[in-house]
Amino acid sequence: MSIHHFQISIDPVRAFHLVKENENAELVYEEIHDLGGDQYIGTLVFEKYFFRTSNRAALVVIIDNIKGQTAVRAIATGSSQGLLFNFDWGAANDFAYSVKAILQDFIVE
Repeated sequence: MSIHHFQISIDPVRAFHLVKENENAELVYEEIHDLGGDQYIGTLVFEKYFFRTSNRAALVVIIDNIKGQTAVRAIATGSSQGLLFNFDWGAANDFAYSVKAILQDFIVE
């Protein structure tokens, strides 16, 4: 499992659509909610097959501005094989990092 958490300078709705349109994986679920007061929370779930692990991985992306600044969480899981070892040759990290790459121009340090 791999998690990337970062903040961006654009609103959650724009970020949601950028990730949805640019992620190179199958979109299996999406939802976005207007919480009122210009606050939003969106969730995207993607699935992708990785040849190097011979397994499918899931990517969950949560984007919100509930605490003010837009926060993004990208969580990749399910990319390892076997019952005893959780080793995926970096597939989960690459999958989670792909969201950061899509939004790289808007990341706030």
